[in-house]
Amino acid sequence: METLDERQVVSVEAAGRSRPGPGVRRMAAAASAVALMALAGCSEQGARLGLPVAASAEAPNMGNLWIGTWIAAFIVGGLVWGLIGWSVIRYRRREGDHPVPRQTKYHLPLELLYTLVPFLIIGVLFFYTVKAQDALVGQEGEPDLTIDVIGQKWSWTFNYMEEDNPEIGTNAYEVGTLQEIPDLYLPVDKKVRFNLNAADVIHSFWVPSFYFKMDVIPGHPNSFDVTPNRIGTYDGKCAELCGTYHSLMLFKVHIVSEEDYNAKVLELAASGNAGSVPLPDSFVNTLPTPKAEEDQK
Repeated sequence: METLDERQVVSVEAAGRSRPGPGVRRMAAAASAVALMALAGCSEQGARLGLPVAASAEAPNMGNLWIGTWIAAFIVGGLVWGLIGWSVIRYRRREGDHPVPRQTKYHLPLELLYTLVPFLIIGVLFFYTVKAQDALVGQEGEPDLTIDVIGQKWSWTFNYMEEDNPEIGTNAYEVGTLQEIPDLYLPVDKKVRFNLNAADVIHSFWVPSFYFKMDVIPGHPNSFDVTPNRIGTYDGKCAELCGTYHSLMLFKVHIVSEEDYNAKVLELAASGNAGSVPLPDSFVNTLPTPKAEEDQK
């Protein structure tokens, strides 16, 4: 069997020393991930860190909290990865080192540091969370219009309470079904008060572009104000697992001019949907079962 000469042995040992170790490879992978996130941040969607485009005047309260939380996470993550990298390089094993490093039972300043710092981070996040929450749920002054929302299995009822509006003069409503999702029309730059109630189980009224959602609870009315400020069509949905057809509990939000909003409410009233739908004791809005379909035939 052929043996390696001394020059070959030296060459092999040098090659082994030049190959990056696991720690270096992990650091390279982390640097690549950070670079990809930086590139993603160059796009508009990446700049919002996954949030949809904002469509209300109140949305920046939650948006700023979201961005700030990510910035804090990046800082903490960068610090931790930096300390790990420094430890890997500074305390890597060298020729002549003892096989087992010196052991330390405890380090009081370090233990105090990693006990107090998490409490500090949680306290700061809690403060800004409460501040954003108060701004989102606060109701100051009278709204420009009121919409009573009823959540039922498994769709939505929207009551436009416009009886006192001289340009409309009547209430109107739209009831959604599983076969046809309802449309919610809102005038741009007008404060809207949503009064939420449920006919059966707990639902959750969520328009992602408002950066806000609120539970719709039977026997426990909820209310919040929002000022839509971006004309367009947006998705709405139930954010609470409420039963078999929860995934179909959708609606479309149309933010339009005040003139178009008034015209839509008058159109609903003229088509037979004048007035408002009261909260029923039991609102059944289910798909027919196969047996029921056979009976109908």
